[in-house]
Amino acid sequence: MNRNTHPAIVTVRPSEPLQILQVETPKPVDNEVKLIVQWTASGPLDHHQASAHLLVTPPQILGDGVAGTILQVGPNVTRYKPGDEVFGFVWRNAKEKAHQLYCVAPENLLGKVPEGKSMQEAVVLGNNFVTVWHVFTNDFEFELPWDRGVEGGAKGKPEGYKPRKNETETEDGRKKWILVWGGSSSCGMYGIQVLKYYGYENIIAVAGSKHHETLKRYGAKECFDYRGGGDVVERVKEFVRKDGGEVSYIFDCIGSQDGSLRPVARIAGADGCRIAILLPVVVKDAAPGIKPEYEMDVTSCADWAKNVTPVGVRTHFWMDNKVLAGTLQTEIMPWALETGVIEPNEQIVVEGHTMLERAQSAMDMLRDKKVSGGRLVWRIAEEGQIAEALKELKQ
Repeated sequence: MNRNTHPAIVTVRPSEPLQILQVETPKPVDNEVKLIVQWTASGPLDHHQASAHLLVTPPQILGDGVAGTILQVGPNVTRYKPGDEVFGFVWRNAKEKAHQLYCVAPENLLGKVPEGKSMQEAVVLGNNFVTVWHVFTNDFEFELPWDRGVEGGAKGKPEGYKPRKNETETEDGRKKWILVWGGSSSCGMYGIQVLKYYGYENIIAVAGSKHHETLKRYGAKECFDYRGGGDVVERVKEFVRKDGGEVSYIFDCIGSQDGSLRPVARIAGADGCRIAILLPVVVKDAAPGIKPEYEMDVTSCADWAKNVTPVGVRTHFWMDNKVLAGTLQTEIMPWALETGVIEPNEQIVVEGHTMLERAQSAMDMLRDKKVSGGRLVWRIAEEGQIAEALKELKQ
């Protein structure tokens, strides 16, 4: 196995087939670890980057969801050792990217795969779990306290914890509702489960009807099908009016100008309503022969009431929270998977004879919108590469 270079999946020109590029294999320094990437997950950002080169400097390695086995550790690593199986959300530079044979990243961007869970299950959390936690703690300013526990003791929310009253009730005692638009998306599903765990009960989800049973099990009090009879916006507003209260928080997990922002803007009328919208906003979707269009300024994409606060979610800034920077991926995310607080998305395994075939097939499926309620996952390293790498560990 060549220790100096390794293959990586790159995008070279917008909407053109992906390519394989041999890139330098760096050694881990400081608090970094090097892992052989065994599983990855493809998502909307990969599609946006490959189809429109959104925030891309070609040739750019793709992928931010990673799972694999640690081969080397830097001198200041304290959490992990060679042989540990880890997963996480990586994105900042070429050596961290997921769609390549080796990934080198700081240890705080990774968590151990819990005993009894597979890399394939773990790899679907990554960016979506981090996004959910960032939205709730940063954009909505929910507390979501997490107790590390004592040695041998339980971890999780502090005993007896309940959401603050001003997060669940208006000043005159009416319900504050949380609307999750795109409830069957990965962020939608994880978001509803996290809210339920922390005691939030007034949750509405908008999603296809085939997902309603699951979303109610996760914690949604009511679900609405955006394709159902009548105007879904009016049906949501009527439900809230009859049940009492107002929609005070909206988590737009879709980020489509026509498909979510404009409908959401019609719902967001309560004074001080907070709206968190996943970026980029899709103005025109990519399709054969059609160049996609995106917008990063959410305020210009819909007619917002003057008294509401729409913001674009910028997950890549989550480590500005210094407490979460050291615990979210290393401790909270693995704990949530291990304890069942989060049920991992359905894994739709993309097959192919080579890493490039699997990467391109996943990209085509994203473009053609063949995924609903699950995540595309695929193998990076071949079985022989994994066996050789693990053999070297034992020498």
